[in-house]
Amino acid sequence: MLLFVGLALLTAQWWFWWYRPTGKGPVLIPVDLAKFQQPWTDRPVLLVGLGDSVTAGFGADPGHSYFRRLASAPADEFPELYGAHLANVISGLTTTNLAVSGSTSLQHARQQIPNVPKQDARVLGLVVMTTGGNDLLHSYGRSAPVEGAMYGATFEQAEPWARAFEKRVADMIGAVTNRFPGGCHVFLGNIYDPTDGIGDVEKTGPLPPWRQGLGMLRRYNEILERYASRHSNVHLVDIHGAFLGHGIHCTQFWRPVYDRRDPHYWYHDNLEDPNDRGYDAIRRVFLNTMADVLAPQSH
Repeated sequence: MLLFVGLALLTAQWWFWWYRPTGKGPVLIPVDLAKFQQPWTDRPVLLVGLGDSVTAGFGADPGHSYFRRLASAPADEFPELYGAHLANVISGLTTTNLAVSGSTSLQHARQQIPNVPKQDARVLGLVVMTTGGNDLLHSYGRSAPVEGAMYGATFEQAEPWARAFEKRVADMIGAVTNRFPGGCHVFLGNIYDPTDGIGDVEKTGPLPPWRQGLGMLRRYNEILERYASRHSNVHLVDIHGAFLGHGIHCTQFWRPVYDRRDPHYWYHDNLEDPNDRGYDAIRRVFLNTMADVLAPQSH
């Protein structure tokens, strides 16, 4: 009897604390296909990707990055999303993805923004961007925190870097907007949390504890949200909210963010990036935000 109880406890511990099932098939974030039934614009449109590995698509299966799936459907598209891509509603769509895996916001400002091609007034810009996540995560507690690699920093250390990040976001988006004299929309993804709002990042495996890390994540997300709320052409894409319940505690049914319909892990093996289903989720929240902004309003 004691052996049975012991095995049951070990199994429960493994299931609820260490097992991270990824699931199969589409994620359950609906996309309104009615918004993809007629053209969004007859103007030429340039879709630009900026930022880190999330936009670069690190770890995605071929053709399954969120950027690629925004632009066009993969060969194995889910039936419920047939037609839900930009090429279906924008006949003059072209794309360029300048995002680089492992890059920080400092590198985005120095190396990517200057390479956004200047357009003429006929072109509408659609810019998708993920920035700031690597500023928080690098360099994984292996060295003393610095700007752009602040893991393990105190609030006092990090506050000047947060203020610099806020200015950098404004400068980057301002510079991108200036590349599109005919106008552009910037869709700015916020930063997800693989600890599902708990902050126990050390339970991911190799990372040391960072007790103030959750607070710094909130600080950076507040910066992104505040900037988007103040500019009519900037739209926050809530990746963070979509991913809650799909981090390292995804099987723990007692958590308030537990997703009983899809209690699965949406992160890649390296924790930093999404897995294929995670990229599907990001594609959907970007599509929904873009459709809310760009799709013709039904009457």
